[in-house]
Amino acid sequence: MITITTNAASKVQEISSDEGLAEQGLRLRVIGGGCAGFQYDLYFEDKPTDFDETFESNGVKLFIDPLSYQYLDGTEIDYVDGVHGSGFKFGNPNVSGTCGCGSSFNV
Repeated sequence: MITITTNAASKVQEISSDEGLAEQGLRLRVIGGGCAGFQYDLYFEDKPTDFDETFESNGVKLFIDPLSYQYLDGTEIDYVDGVHGSGFKFGNPNVSGTCGCGSSFNV
């Protein structure tokens, strides 16, 4: 299961409202890249495919393809706003290491 914190859900809802995407869900996937091998990718999408795992957490619909789901099961998505910047943070129990800047990971 994938969850999203109330703070992250509020930010997703704010962005979707500002962009006129209130009826869409959030696509979460893992893509190859970065110095550690994998990166997270988030974007709004109308509806899931027939193969997707779908979840709703704190009012946000999440769509995850089967390949990405194997790397994301148990992940919690949060939104942080701090001195070093703002953005979504992924608490992924499957990660075995990250790159120095924290933008990519490996399992």
